[in-house]
Amino acid sequence: MEKSGITRRKAIGTGMVASLAAISGLGFIDRPKPEISAPPPKNDQPFRICLNTSTLLAYKLPVDQQIALVAEAGFDGIELWMRDIMAYVDQGGAPADIGEKLQAGNLIPEDIIAFAPWCSDDAEERKKALGQLHREMTITAALGGKFIAAPVMGIKSLDPTRFDEYTERYQAILGLGDETGVVPLLELWGTGALNKLSDCAKIVIATGHPKASMLLDFYHLYRGGSDWDTLDCLNGSRLPLMHMNDYPASPPRDQLTDADRVLPGEGVCPFGNVLPKLYKAGFRGALSVELFNKQYWASMDAKTMLKRSYDTTYQVIKKSLEAGE
Repeated sequence: MEKSGITRRKAIGTGMVASLAAISGLGFIDRPKPEISAPPPKNDQPFRICLNTSTLLAYKLPVDQQIALVAEAGFDGIELWMRDIMAYVDQGGAPADIGEKLQAGNLIPEDIIAFAPWCSDDAEERKKALGQLHREMTITAALGGKFIAAPVMGIKSLDPTRFDEYTERYQAILGLGDETGVVPLLELWGTGALNKLSDCAKIVIATGHPKASMLLDFYHLYRGGSDWDTLDCLNGSRLPLMHMNDYPASPPRDQLTDADRVLPGEGVCPFGNVLPKLYKAGFRGALSVELFNKQYWASMDAKTMLKRSYDTTYQVIKKSLEAGE
């Protein structure tokens, strides 16, 4: 992530907290929210196909245009970024309006991408982050969402002697989820503090919370050194979605950055092995295309990028599951 130039950490706007504080007093979050269920996939495969709007980052589209284009491309769902939602709100919109646009486009808000430093070692920063995350969860609920990403922000590395503390911090934001109806998904980053599947699972399991879950990513699993052969030890039915992407054979794993991710099927990820494992482990969620590839952005317009994202993902799912039968 640190080398890619466009990273999740750098994408956090400095005005986010102020915008969230302002919205809570304007009545937007009290409007009735649309009920958006999770229907079967529109395609003939068992997984929904979703689009993380990072894939459209370079086109600088406002959130309403993102929704319209993703719906037109035939996706089942979308992962919006909180900063784009807040930009829409700052211009006079409301989260419930976004929910109505999602409903009109028959799109499931699979997950909202946000970055509150809820796991900070600094107690005061952690307290502020919990307030920020509570507001973000409330906004997520107002637009019909049920999940929000929770990467381990606020620390640079995990101390193996402090897993009980990390568990307590995740339990705290799960408590916010109980209040708001939005589940925070503990997110694994291959170059972040929480970069091992085993560590992610350890924290989730230790909470003892019935809705505790994680947000995984094919690139990040590989980048962090997790093993595909034990991925199916997880209960796949507890995973609402996974980030879908591929990675090249070169550069070496420990030198890969976010910008090196490629479309599914255009790299070396063993989907023919992994997707059948996930299916047999009970996974029936969404596969959400998440890319930061500058070469794609330079060579394709937004509509072409969306078509390629959908088509390559569908073909990888179909071929992988057929091979695993």
